[in-house]
Amino acid sequence: MAEFPPCPECRSEMTYHDGTLMNCPECDHEWNPEEDTESQAEDQSVRDVNGNILENGDSVVVIKDLPVKGAPKSVKAGTKVKNIRLVDGEHDISCKIDGFGAMGLKSQFVRKS
Repeated sequence: MAEFPPCPECRSEMTYHDGTLMNCPECDHEWNPEEDTESQAEDQSVRDVNGNILENGDSVVVIKDLPVKGAPKSVKAGTKVKNIRLVDGEHDISCKIDGFGAMGLKSQFVRKS
């Protein structure tokens, strides 16, 4: 059995080839495996919890209490963070938060303001 690449939309491993296109049975996404994969990689932008694209210099709001290692308190939901920088890695937002200093945040825990 041939091994097919995972779905670019939902990352499902259950993809199949129908003769012309690759298909994903989980999210119904169809794509041409011959297309340039670099253009798909460039489209991978950092998005907030609502799907809005984040850019350097944006302001975001934390959507849930986030514990901070080594700190006696957590970053509270509703905290506004100004002038973010996007970085590579699991914590894809680098910022400074008043009372905490420089730290990294995951984009899944913020919304654009």
